[in-house]
Amino acid sequence: MAEPGPRHERFTASPGDAGRRLDLVLAERVPALSRAQAQRLIRDGCVRLSAGTARPSLPLRAGLVVDVAMPAPAPAAPQPEDLPLTILHDDEDLVVIDKPAGMVVHPAAGHAAGTLVNALLHHVGGLSGIGGTARPGIVHRLDRGTSGVMVVAKHDRAHQALSRQFQDRSVGKEYIALVWGAVGAGGTIERPIGRDPTHRHRMSGRARRARPAVTRIVEAESIDGLSLLRLTIGTGRTHQIRVHLSETGHPVVGDALYGGVRKRLPARLAAIGRLTRPFLHASRLTFRHPSTGRTIAAEAPLPADLAETLARVRRAVARAPEAR
Repeated sequence: MAEPGPRHERFTASPGDAGRRLDLVLAERVPALSRAQAQRLIRDGCVRLSAGTARPSLPLRAGLVVDVAMPAPAPAAPQPEDLPLTILHDDEDLVVIDKPAGMVVHPAAGHAAGTLVNALLHHVGGLSGIGGTARPGIVHRLDRGTSGVMVVAKHDRAHQALSRQFQDRSVGKEYIALVWGAVGAGGTIERPIGRDPTHRHRMSGRARRARPAVTRIVEAESIDGLSLLRLTIGTGRTHQIRVHLSETGHPVVGDALYGGVRKRLPARLAAIGRLTRPFLHASRLTFRHPSTGRTIAAEAPLPADLAETLARVRRAVARAPEAR
């Protein structure tokens, strides 16, 4: 039997819809959608209007045509998969893992399998259910191309306690990034971030609806036109570090979405051209254990692809003066 494909819906705003929010009307007109699902479709660019740009809070006007492309339904529940997973800490309440680059955190459109959730269901088993069927145990996320430390809850009480810490901004989040240009230590980037109004897959400081975001540069090492940074973030916005560094003129090396890929590289930086993802790694996560209250400080070393790239660049830069 063939898998159900995407479904399309179209409706025209009535005089009674005039002035009402798009997400509310969409949830009413398409019974299969909750308001949260309607908002997600709008933000993912699945809702188009006959005039203007769709956003959840947009007040409708009579006669506006709304086109909705609903992705094919994902399986009801993700299945366990025997995927490689590095576990840094494991107890009755939580597990801390080192997420590899290239792995999506949870199932979504286009990623029904091969996710961190699939791996967790195989290696860990019982996970909290607060996040829903597709996101068991998931308290926070890392971008697909970002590697590093994540904490996952095994039951709802742990999930609630950890979520409060993230909301209160009491979790310590430290990253390593290699960026273009010279960057000094001690700086703070404080710039709101929201969905880019033109490119729906990007985030931007120019968004109409942006939320506060803070990134701090703790350490910086200059490497011949590059800077190796240790950063902390006071907030956890989508693509935060990548956007902040790019919009201050120092995109993360290898980040194609935010201007970090250069076509022409000098010989001493040739190793950078082999990167297949941004040079960004979540190196350390600090939080209070939900049961004992003691501080957990989990660390993950640079993965092989980033460590080897950095080593090659260092060697080439060190040899460059001798070659000239």
